[in-house]
Amino acid sequence: MSSIQMIIFSILIIFGGTVLGSALVFFFKQRPSSRTYVICLGLASGVMIAATFFGLLNPSIEDAKTHYNSSLAWLPPLGGFLLGGGLLYLLDKIVPHIHNGSNQAEGPNSSLIKHFKFLLAVTLHNIPEGLVTGFACGLVLSQINNGQMDLALTSATSAMVLAIGIAIQNVPESFAISVPLYSDGMSKNKAFIYGSLSGIVEPILAVAGMFIASSLASQMSWFLSFGAGAMLYVTIDELLPEAHQQGLEHFGLWSFMGGFAVMMLMETLI
Repeated sequence: MSSIQMIIFSILIIFGGTVLGSALVFFFKQRPSSRTYVICLGLASGVMIAATFFGLLNPSIEDAKTHYNSSLAWLPPLGGFLLGGGLLYLLDKIVPHIHNGSNQAEGPNSSLIKHFKFLLAVTLHNIPEGLVTGFACGLVLSQINNGQMDLALTSATSAMVLAIGIAIQNVPESFAISVPLYSDGMSKNKAFIYGSLSGIVEPILAVAGMFIASSLASQMSWFLSFGAGAMLYVTIDELLPEAHQQGLEHFGLWSFMGGFAVMMLMETLI
């Protein structure tokens, strides 16, 4: 595959994982068991955190060492990381939403229906995933524009691995969205559409992030660490607590370890 083909594949597969997971609603008639739910969330958490470190923070640190002198090389990774987490915290406070399995709405008071608030919660979760895929692809595009074709191919492979990792965790995540919606009385077709639409923001933001990052290539370390901070915030705030249900802690722990190991292996083999 060429670098451009890898970029296209990376942007499409993150949404494809969401659609695939949502389609599982056609094969299940009831809400997944607590054990299955915990395993899915643990797997997603492991993949997300591994992607944060191997696919985003490490490249951000290396890029900062290249574009900044030694006395300031720490600033982009740290500053972008904190800004990314800060943005998700702000969105968490200003956007009305409700998380899966909860009846407690978060954010400002709103008259929006429960299902729409739930969709907003998932959309907030998917924002960093779309952005980080776009930022990784933006690095590839900037290298292509500079004629660094060999380097672009290596970066494109890394971006594709990152996108595959996100797509893998999108499958159990969207499965945990569409099936409960059906169990709560929504039709299978509508639950599938809701589950799929929860991830539509990812390819949109991926394209936007790609062009923004490629046009500001000298600040790439900021973009990568920003995405890392946003992803880590979402994982710790939402996925990990739900994967640590009382009596099922070890199922969540070992599925987390498995997800982390799969992502680490993929990063090691490229």
